[in-house]
Amino acid sequence: MPEALIIAASLYIGLLLFFYFFQHFFFFRPEILPSHFDFEYPFEFEEKTFEMEDGGIISSVLFKVPNSRGVIYYFKGNSRSIKGWAKFSKDFISNGYDFFMMDYRGFGKSSGKRTENKLYNDSQQIYKWLASQYPEDQIIIYGRSLGSGIATRIASWNNPSLLILDSPYFSFFHYIRSWAPWMPIKLLLRYHIRTDQFIKQVACNIHILHGDKDRLISIRHSRKLTEIGPESINLHVIEEAGHNNLTEFPAYHEILYDLLDRKPVLV
Repeated sequence: MPEALIIAASLYIGLLLFFYFFQHFFFFRPEILPSHFDFEYPFEFEEKTFEMEDGGIISSVLFKVPNSRGVIYYFKGNSRSIKGWAKFSKDFISNGYDFFMMDYRGFGKSSGKRTENKLYNDSQQIYKWLASQYPEDQIIIYGRSLGSGIATRIASWNNPSLLILDSPYFSFFHYIRSWAPWMPIKLLLRYHIRTDQFIKQVACNIHILHGDKDRLISIRHSRKLTEIGPESINLHVIEEAGHNNLTEFPAYHEILYDLLDRKPVLV
């Protein structure tokens, strides 16, 4: 029996070490692009490159429209690069907004060591740049999936006019813990991204869009976030929608366009 316990303990410790050192491969699925890659989009855009103090490089694109109503600061999910993600700009530029999206470190043409704090610091430095180009009351922050927690952190540090969260998690820590309750996640996890804590410090109105058939991040996460501040956090349920197909539902576009037009939206 002791020998069996030793083997089981060794396997358990080995699994914990594997998770700790290789969690990046589970949480991030980047598409890496060469530095000379040329972006091609059907809309007019500017490529922007930001050099961070520690030597990190952030690659981004800015779509501009004539007489824009402001800018959308869009935080993408955990896969691919802005080469493909920038297709989501059409919903925003068609409503008269400029659209900005960056690649996190290790994605696309962005480079440098990636940590939770560096994700926040990079995003904040770029927000400051955007705030030098647009009044804050013309900046809307939009966070999708993994990007929802980062978007909420940046909104909590600044004064954008609106925060829109698309299929968010209550916190990355709670989300991962729900998948592996038998692991000491608090000690092992390098990305806690406590959306539930950040959202308490957000001063602007918050609107959440979530599909009720989302099997990757359950709508329960959004319901719990809404309970934190029911007076300022509004949940819009997209019926029959999953995690990756919200844009296929007319209800998503109707709600989003009303938000961009600053019209009251039924909750």
